[in-house]
Amino acid sequence: MPSLLTTRFAPSPTGLLHLGHAYAALTAWTRAQDAGGRFLLRIEDIDPARCRPEYTAALLEDLAALGLVWDGARRQSEQGADYQAALNQLRGLGLLYPCFCTRAAIALTAPHGAEPASYPGTCRARSAPERQERMAAGQAHAWRLDLAAAMRRVSGLTFHEEGQGWMHATPDVFGDVVLARKDAPFSYHLCATHDDALQGVTLVTRGEDLLPATSVHRLLQALLDWPTPRYAHHRLVRDESGRRLAKRDRAMSLRVLRQQGLSTAGLHALLERRGLPLR
Repeated sequence: MPSLLTTRFAPSPTGLLHLGHAYAALTAWTRAQDAGGRFLLRIEDIDPARCRPEYTAALLEDLAALGLVWDGARRQSEQGADYQAALNQLRGLGLLYPCFCTRAAIALTAPHGAEPASYPGTCRARSAPERQERMAAGQAHAWRLDLAAAMRRVSGLTFHEEGQGWMHATPDVFGDVVLARKDAPFSYHLCATHDDALQGVTLVTRGEDLLPATSVHRLLQALLDWPTPRYAHHRLVRDESGRRLAKRDRAMSLRVLRQQGLSTAGLHALLERRGLPLR
């Protein structure tokens, strides 16, 4: 018997939700509704430096105002033991190493903290005694996935992207990606992939900017024996100049749009006028 279609919306409470978030949430909800499936809410509040309780409360209010009802909710900030267990499993496979390079030395430009493949592998080559000495001295460090070692354990990684069919995963684009660091104990890659597996998500709908990250997620799924959902990366909502909406740019929030009298029906119509229908 085929699995019940299960989607999720997974916002990070680092600011007020905007029109782009509404489109992402409504897309996931609509797909679940049309299939008689489940729609889940996940609060990705794992980064204590950027996430705020008031933004969590605001996004719950925004989603309720859109008429969305979810079949289950999960807050990542409460699930540290789960993510640590996944890290320990990777460490037990010999696939993690401590990296003592500072942020200033490495450009962090990719979405959700993903790092480019330009990392030179400085700490990958350090000896075990040196690593232990540095950690014992309390030197700050992140935990990186040894990509070369990981890729020796898997082969032929693919995933299904709606509208494009089967695609080859290319995690080498990201290099030795960071999975944990002191200021953000667990990475987006690790937590999102773990929770999709745990919550039984069968269709991941999210913005097209995260399509490249799917290769890293597919690798983690293979290494940790997690199921692979189908993916549907949708277009991003952009402003009049063509830039994607972003919290950091203070994109007009759903709260402000409501205060200006925009109804849920009006929001649907606005999305359609921008070429982003929900069906």
